[in-house]
Amino acid sequence: MKQVREILTAKGRDVATISRERTVGDALALLRERGIGAVIVTGATPPLVGIFSERDAVRALAKHGAPALTMTVADLMSVQVTTCDESTSVDSLMAMMTDMRIRHVPVIDHGVLCGMVSIGDVVKCRVDELEHDKRDLIEYVSAR
Repeated sequence: MKQVREILTAKGRDVATISRERTVGDALALLRERGIGAVIVTGATPPLVGIFSERDAVRALAKHGAPALTMTVADLMSVQVTTCDESTSVDSLMAMMTDMRIRHVPVIDHGVLCGMVSIGDVVKCRVDELEHDKRDLIEYVSAR
């Protein structure tokens, strides 16, 4: 059973962060620049104080209109952040993301932010596993 550490080894451990005092416009620029869907919000309490995602931006724009872009990330971020650690199984993470309807999970190990896993990372991992199983089955059947 694969663990989150294997996803991080394959994709890297770089995590985009933004200070809670920055504007929503700044956060959106960072999301676009990095080609990602969520950013970790940092503040006085390590390792994180929240998460800001495309979903948060859409909700803010729908509610406040263009003025949302000048609001701080702290005003609109999600503060209830579900995290995992490197030893979390990919199956458990997949179930957690599905049940909680979340797309990004920060990885915290020993109080340190060490990565972020997206639903796309989980799907890629699962597809890779299925491809590996398929190759094994084809080899097994061909050998008979």
